[in-house]
Amino acid sequence: MAIEEHRPERDAIRMALAPMPPRAHIHPMTTFVTILLVLAMAGVLGVLGAGIFQMFRGGNPRRSNQLMQARVIMQGVALLLLAILMLLGRR
Repeated sequence: MAIEEHRPERDAIRMALAPMPPRAHIHPMTTFVTILLVLAMAGVLGVLGAGIFQMFRGGNPRRSNQLMQARVIMQGVALLLLAILMLLGRR
């Protein structure tokens, strides 16, 4: 009986082809991140509307610029949450 030589590439192939075990924590985490994503998108819409309203009203242009900068930050947060949600759903 010959002893099989250890080959790390075979282990990597076996791990890649093996079915993934069920992860019970994924569903609640996915729900939580989805809710955060919806809130972030609503925040983007709210800040965008406030910025446009401020611009049309003819108020302080600095305030309008601050609102648009806040919108960009909120969009970044929303994209980050979307990326996390996609990674969680990858299973």
